[in-house]
Amino acid sequence: MKRFDLITPEGTNELIFEDCAVRRGVEERLAKLFTEKGYREVVTPGLEFFDIFNLNSRYFPQESMYKLTDGKGRLLVARPDSTLPIARIAATRLKDSLPLRLFYCQDVYRNNPVMRGKSIEIRQMGIELIGDVEDADMEVIKTAIETLSLCGGEFRIELGDISFFRELMNRLDADEDKKENIRRLIEAKNYPALNDLLDSIGENSITRVLKRLPGLFGGEEVFEKAQELFARELFTDEKTDCFLLNLKEFYHSLVSLGLGGQITVDLGIVNKMHYYTGIVVKGYIRGYGDSVLSGGRYNNLLSEFGSNAPAVGFAVNINAVSKLNKELNGVPSALKEPRPLRIALTKGRLEKDTITLLEKIGYDCSDVRDKGRRLILAIEKKEAQSVIEVVLAKADDVITYVENGVCDMGVVGKDIITERSGKFFELADLGFGRCRLSLAVKKGTDFYKGYNVKTIATKYPNSARAFFEEKSIDVDIVKIEGSVELAPLLNLSDAIVDIVETGSTLRENGLEVIEEISTISARLIVNTVSLKLHQKEIEQLLNSINNEQ
Repeated sequence: MKRFDLITPEGTNELIFEDCAVRRGVEERLAKLFTEKGYREVVTPGLEFFDIFNLNSRYFPQESMYKLTDGKGRLLVARPDSTLPIARIAATRLKDSLPLRLFYCQDVYRNNPVMRGKSIEIRQMGIELIGDVEDADMEVIKTAIETLSLCGGEFRIELGDISFFRELMNRLDADEDKKENIRRLIEAKNYPALNDLLDSIGENSITRVLKRLPGLFGGEEVFEKAQELFARELFTDEKTDCFLLNLKEFYHSLVSLGLGGQITVDLGIVNKMHYYTGIVVKGYIRGYGDSVLSGGRYNNLLSEFGSNAPAVGFAVNINAVSKLNKELNGVPSALKEPRPLRIALTKGRLEKDTITLLEKIGYDCSDVRDKGRRLILAIEKKEAQSVIEVVLAKADDVITYVENGVCDMGVVGKDIITERSGKFFELADLGFGRCRLSLAVKKGTDFYKGYNVKTIATKYPNSARAFFEEKSIDVDIVKIEGSVELAPLLNLSDAIVDIVETGSTLRENGLEVIEEISTISARLIVNTVSLKLHQKEIEQLLNSINNEQ
């Protein structure tokens, strides 16, 4: 039996020497800040009962948690979040001590089956302000800004209010599954899929507003755009007007403190719809490909534990901040030396089509066409004095590079996005590379006849599994890397799920498509932080592409 006694599990890390010193320094600075502001430390158990995270609103999907049983056979989880256990403490042992200012510094554990450089063991520090406190939102957001200023590097705070989305969802005539899909697509700024889904529901004032919601981010201009949109589509609406006015006043209060250059607004922050109830916040630091701080108001959470009190708070990813601090104190890095925007292209046909598109919008791509063995090349748009770097990579790697922020944008097929998933924004359907993900069998076969479990051969096991789960059909999946068409010919499988463009290969091998699963094309994806820090440059590029299509 193979032993794993000399290495650590995937997604975990050992800290040695300077790594420990850097992390301890970050934690001590933040602990000093929180303590000076009147927050007192609490520590919750590393193992909790599953029931705490399986509440009515289901804040955490069970597949994201690590589970085990105790000596009595009861289901436990490795703590995936700190706020829920603290809410339990506030609603039970500390219910007579409200209001509470609490802070914590502890690890959370979240299952991440597709690693791509992501941790499963995350050190977090955060605060929770629980109870009726005047200007609680302002206190917490100001503390969040001070926290990021102590973390080092250029940072940005982003404000939103989940109330807009919740109100729109209450008015939308759709089932809960569709509403959750809409939330997920708005969060990912996946304009093509969002528009398709809303079109299937039907055009009305609510769906028109929802289509625009992901694009309502930026500075002061967001409020004017939102006001105009709501007035045009929702007529005179006291609720949405009130939400917008409150957020605008909150934003101006922060700007008045001299923070205008570090505060942006995004009405498309819709994560954890059933968790947050008002103001939401995210924090970004240049050089890290995801948010390092997140939080907001969650007035309903304590009611899950039999109490009732408003609350607001945030958490900081100490792993990320420590990594950035180490880089800032070391050799010159991307944090100190700004680079041009960088776009990763999928090698092959999508690469050629993307280069053609970039040439159409004015970039000189001659070096890319004559690249030799070079993998990173600069291209220039002379009349606009614009330079971007092109990175050539395999399709799977394009997603990895964009998700981790080493590339700002990427061009990749929808098939890879669906199969691999990831945390990024999907901004545009580029229109080329069109094909279909299809279910195919030997010609004349009645695939759905009989009761035996079918075997499916595919390069896309996750997509195939999701398709058959949606139909409530049990199948066995066989992953094939080469010519999938061989599997049914060799009687290895009953059917295949594969990309079909013309269908000629299927016909020549006696196979036929019996069902189309999805339409595939090239998509432009963008790193979540890059869109916030380079909004103007990315929007200019996107507008040029849209005008050319």
